Amino acid sequence: MDLQLKDRTVVVTGASSGVGLATARYLLSEGARVAACARDVGRLSAAFDEFSWADKDAIYLASCDVTDQDATNSFIAGTLDRFGAVDGLVCNAGRSLMATLQDTTDQQLRDEFSLKIFGVLNMVRSARSALNASPHGSVVNVNAILSRQPELRLAATSAARAALLNLTHSLAEDLATEGTRVNSVLLGLVDTGQWRRRFEEAGSELDYEAWSAEIAANRGIKLGRFGTAEEVAFHIVSLLSPLSGYTTGATIDVGGGVGRYV
Repeated sequence: MDLQLKDRTVVVTGASSGVGLATARYLLSEGARVAACARDVGRLSAAFDEFSWADKDAIYLASCDVTDQDATNSFIAGTLDRFGAVDGLVCNAGRSLMATLQDTTDQQLRDEFSLKIFGVLNMVRSARSALNASPHGSVVNVNAILSRQPELRLAATSAARAALLNLTHSLAEDLATEGTRVNSVLLGLVDTGQWRRRFEEAGSELDYEAWSAEIAANRGIKLGRFGTAEEVAFHIVSLLSPLSGYTTGATIDVGGGVGRYV
C-alpha cells in the first residue's frame, strides 16, 4: 500500500533507538524525509548509520532537548532550512521512572511532567505554523497504556502519561480548525534497549526470550510476549499518512491485550 508519504517531511524526537528509530526507518522506506533528534547526536548519528540504503539528502540529524523551547525552536528552524516544510511530527522522546510514590522525589516528579508534557508541547508550539501550512499536517504522540491503566511501581510516569493523553485530546481539538490532526499510540511492553539492559542487570539464568515471556505472562499480556518497535512504528506511520485524514483525537492501543480499561 502506498501511504502517500513520499517527499513529505516528518520530525521524529527520541530517534536514536527503539520506537523512534524504527519509525524513522519506516518513514525513509516510504520515501519520506526525516528530521530526527535526540539529546546525544553522536549516538543518533551512529544509529542512522544502519540506513546506508537511504538517500542521505532525506535525513537531517540534530541534538535537541525537547524540554527546552529555545532548543525545539532551533531544531524546527534547522528542519525548515533543510527541507522547507514540516508535514508530520512524532513526539516520541520519553522514559519510564520505576518507582512508587513513596520512593519518588519532588524533582523526579517535576522531571517526568517536564518531559512528557513540555517535551510534546514545546515541539508542537515550534512546529505549529509549519504543520498548519502543510496540506496534511499530522502529529502523533507516543504514549503508554499507563495513561489509562496506572501502575503503582510507575506512579509518576503513570500520572504524567495520563496528563499527556488529556493534552493530546486538547491539542487535537485546538489544531483541527487549522487542518492539523493529532493522535496517539498507547504502548504496552515493547522490546527496547531499556528492557535489554534490565535483563542484563537481572542476571537471570533464562535467555532473553524466556525471561521476557515470563514477564509478559506476569503482566497479563494476552499475546504472551513483548511487542516490537516495528509493530509500534507501523501504527505511527499509518496515522501520519494522508490516508488517515479523517482521524484525529484518536488513540491506538498497541499492548498485546494487556489493556483492561473500557
